[in-house]
Amino acid sequence: MDKYEIIIFWSEEDKVFVADVPELPGCMAHGSSYESALSNARDAITLWIKTAKEFKDPVPQPKGHRLAYA
Repeated sequence: MDKYEIIIFWSEEDKVFVADVPELPGCMAHGSSYESALSNARDAITLWIKTAKEFKDPVPQPKGHRLAYA
């Protein structure tokens, strides 16, 4: 799970940190702090993969590049 790239940025519009997981389409999370956004993104990754497996959809292999921006 921790091998997927996670990009975290501040959204001025929403006043939250947004965590995007670009290798898993549509996988995003947010939080009031950097740490909570990262934690929520990890939960979102787990749920994304679980759902994909339930529907027998392919799960992309992580590229091995991990980034976290703030």
